[in-house]
Amino acid sequence: MGTYLNPGNSGFAEKLKTDYVDKTGLIGIVNRSINTNYKLICISRPRRFGKSYAAQMLCAYYDRSCDSHPLFDDLIIAKDENYNAYINHFNVISLDITSFVSGIKKYTEPSFQDIPDIIEKSIIKEITGMYPDIKNTDSVNDCLLEYVSITGSKIVFVIDEWDSVIREAKNDFAAQEKYLNLLRGWFKNNNFTPKVVAAAYITGILPIKKDGSQSAISDFQEYSMLDPSDFAEYVGFSEGEVLELCEKNGIDFSRMKKWYDGYTVGDYKSVYNPYSVMQTVKKKSFKSYWKKTTAAETLLTYIDMDEDGLQNDIARLISGESIQVDTDSFQNDVETFTGKDDVLTLLIHLGYLTYEEISDSYDDTDGSLVGFVHIPNEEVRSEFEKILRKAKHKSLIELVQKSDQLLKDTLECKEDAMARAIQEVHDSAYAPRYYNNEQSLRYVIKMAYISCVDQYAKIEELPSGHGMADVVFIPKRNADLPALIVELKWNKSAESALSQIDGRKYPAIFKGYGGDLVLVGISYDEKTKAHGCKITIRTDL
Repeated sequence: MGTYLNPGNSGFAEKLKTDYVDKTGLIGIVNRSINTNYKLICISRPRRFGKSYAAQMLCAYYDRSCDSHPLFDDLIIAKDENYNAYINHFNVISLDITSFVSGIKKYTEPSFQDIPDIIEKSIIKEITGMYPDIKNTDSVNDCLLEYVSITGSKIVFVIDEWDSVIREAKNDFAAQEKYLNLLRGWFKNNNFTPKVVAAAYITGILPIKKDGSQSAISDFQEYSMLDPSDFAEYVGFSEGEVLELCEKNGIDFSRMKKWYDGYTVGDYKSVYNPYSVMQTVKKKSFKSYWKKTTAAETLLTYIDMDEDGLQNDIARLISGESIQVDTDSFQNDVETFTGKDDVLTLLIHLGYLTYEEISDSYDDTDGSLVGFVHIPNEEVRSEFEKILRKAKHKSLIELVQKSDQLLKDTLECKEDAMARAIQEVHDSAYAPRYYNNEQSLRYVIKMAYISCVDQYAKIEELPSGHGMADVVFIPKRNADLPALIVELKWNKSAESALSQIDGRKYPAIFKGYGGDLVLVGISYDEKTKAHGCKITIRTDL
């Protein structure tokens, strides 16, 4: 067993010692592609969505240097028609490209252009160490051809974080091209690939970089967060899998769902972040585990970009809205942005937004793919909330400042000041284009109170008493603040909104709460074009 060549099955064996969720059905999909025109597979997923786990699993299954039957015989893949035909049947070349990137970055002046040479030399060194009689050592491809001839087994390539060079060397286009040429040499050479490659499974955060409008490495079948196809089931954990984990470990399933569910992947509408779920099972603590990822460190960079309309969309997303996005022009890298849609598409691939394709979702004007995105769950929302006050873009800074003042005026019962603040948001770029119903008023109120997200949990249409309160703000743990019930009225008075709160007994939901409750009525009159505000404080709960 080697580091890159036939690494064995110990990594996957360790995984089986934990609360394992059986995803070996993925192997069956790869099995069906072996030695076909579809044998080159590129999987793109956000960080912490099981890419490395899947890579270890595939290595353990295909590696001819070990016996993996004891690991797989009781798992789903054992029922696959090709199970015995392919298990431990191939040579495996396993590469984690981040290890090569990290090695280069240790130098004062890293040269990413050296990475392809280092990869080639590492493979040649390991092969010749095991087979010293191999003569073709000047070229890695010639070495691999001779190696396959001697062993009588083709190679399954498993490359984890294949795109790390593209991301890290984002401004070094020569390094990117040299690296892509290495991959093209393995997977695009008609004289080499059919003789050597049984299959290739490469994973990364981004799909393969585009060369114009086409993939820079042709012939790969790509499965992304936008179009996962048969691999959708293996992107994250299903609701049933998470429910089973919760029952086994005594975890509150409703909280698990709130924190880590919310991704839509293909036809799967309830997909959980697997890493965060497993961390919660282990630590019995519901919180964001994104802060330990490099993706989290870059979120503010993308949110602060000056693409036209981006700040408006970010504010809408934080307030809980869904927005339409055209994903077609994204170049699958981190430096080429032609507009706000490219930035939002990147956030989908990073896992900060979830994407749902709509029916008949091709734009009639140019045939591009469109769908809707939103923040998927409490974990990711907390990351957006953390950076909201760190944003440097002027429009977001002003919105947060106005929102802070509105909350202060609300808690101090300054009704006229509240009305003026809401009017200012209505007159800003964040207001809906058509202000003509209670829903548009609700939208403005959500924008106006946007900075509350770091102190309050916001719930819309909360069932309470004999109806549903429009917007309820519940203080987060350790926040010494009153709760708020906000009722909205269109072409009616703010007083009537307050009357509805009491008349329909909305405060009943807070019985036994123990803190103050602020009742807020907000109205808009189409004739006068004015907002009205009325406040009552309840202390008898």
